[in-house]
Amino acid sequence: MRIAASPPLIPRLPIERNPGLPLHRQVYEALRQAILGGTLRPGQRVPSTRALATELEISRFPVLTAYEQLLHEGYLEGRVGSGTYVCAAPPERSLQAVRNGARGKRASGAHRSALSDARRARRNEIPRARDEGGLRPFRASLPALDQFPHVLWSRIVARHAHRLSPSQMVYGDPAGLGELRAAIAEHLRTARAVRCEAEHVLIVSGSQAALRLCATVLLGRGERVAIEEPSYSGARAALLATGAELVPVPVDDDGIDVRALGALGSRVRAVYVTPSHQHPLGMCMSATRRLALLDWAAQNDAWIFEDDYDSEYRYVSRPLGALQGMDTADRVVYVGTFSKVLFPALRIGYLVVPPQLWDAFVEAREALDVFSPTLYQLALTDFLREGHFVRHLRRMRGVYMKRRQALLDAIDTHCGSLLTVYNADAGLHLATLLPNDVNDVDVVKRMADRGLIATALSTCYIGRARRNGLLLGFGGTDEATLTAATRTLGEVLRERA
Repeated sequence: MRIAASPPLIPRLPIERNPGLPLHRQVYEALRQAILGGTLRPGQRVPSTRALATELEISRFPVLTAYEQLLHEGYLEGRVGSGTYVCAAPPERSLQAVRNGARGKRASGAHRSALSDARRARRNEIPRARDEGGLRPFRASLPALDQFPHVLWSRIVARHAHRLSPSQMVYGDPAGLGELRAAIAEHLRTARAVRCEAEHVLIVSGSQAALRLCATVLLGRGERVAIEEPSYSGARAALLATGAELVPVPVDDDGIDVRALGALGSRVRAVYVTPSHQHPLGMCMSATRRLALLDWAAQNDAWIFEDDYDSEYRYVSRPLGALQGMDTADRVVYVGTFSKVLFPALRIGYLVVPPQLWDAFVEAREALDVFSPTLYQLALTDFLREGHFVRHLRRMRGVYMKRRQALLDAIDTHCGSLLTVYNADAGLHLATLLPNDVNDVDVVKRMADRGLIATALSTCYIGRARRNGLLLGFGGTDEATLTAATRTLGEVLRERA
């Protein structure tokens, strides 16, 4: 069977429309640094000039000029009929120690392992709506399952199911399939600016399992973990599982308040954050705040749990780089999942683990459920390596932009002043606010009576100070259904008014 060549991943390039530095020079320097720093590897295919210009939203001419210079200097090489690739031995490569520095070494020193049995914490303060069907309008965090390439995926799964070898049918590596870990690492380096190799990637059954591992390894009973206020209820449940104490820290337009975090003192063992798309309110953590948070972790010997749950979809700018990519002290444990970009039932997520914590995390992961199913790992590896994942992401961005706009238009038409959109910049849901005298939990109950499902914003808080609002998912519902559902939502809100 002939497999089509994989389309290249488009690297994250820090391009700015700065009149002091021509665009072609910015593209040249960004690509050169990506090659020398190891983000783009020898033999890796780079995007076409047209594709890169489209992604950067600039003219193709500066990209052509930059490529010509890189080809002339030996950083890139062209292959007739195939494309442009990073040269196998780019100049100055021997001068670069980035990839062979501290991150590649097994750092010594103490690490905490909390592998004792932990009773499941009571969750009566975390109401969670249950939807047996799972597909009702406004369900948050649900991707467009109707747009998933079912036939292609079935073919890949069947291909591996028919030829499973005995070695693939026995117990697998607790860390995950090596080929999948390598494919994920390449994607994260290029698309998310994460600093990692395959040996840093740990495969788990979704972000919930990843956060539970973080709690098991790094949090003991009674130890304090800071968490954004408001925050994701699933993260609260996972972090509470080992008996840790949750400490809410407020967020503002720049993300978590690091000054308030610092005022808690040195007893805080870790902090959970969603810097690329704060859940549930939707803001992005500013660069200044990110640096301050990393500095706080280094000074207090604390850990940062970065949940990068749906950063691939951003509608007002290019997707933002990961916090982990800015970390030079190995204090960030990076959490990702395929549930939002492919489908939840896949049950494959991953962590990027600092080297000094690797052994403890693998031990805890093996104790959790030994290893992840090999068949889906094999299929996902091919889905990534053959370029289907990149194509799917690009196509879905367009789908979600249309669904998001349909929901925004419908809210404006059918809900008027009864519902205010707080943030719609990224992700698969909108954060909205209700008038202060409207009980959002009551609204959610009445929506359920009309066949709709939503999350009450007030249930995302730990403390007493809460906002009333609704989290309205749009990813899993087509435009026509969203419009009709919003009309019904408007009726529900007017009944109350």
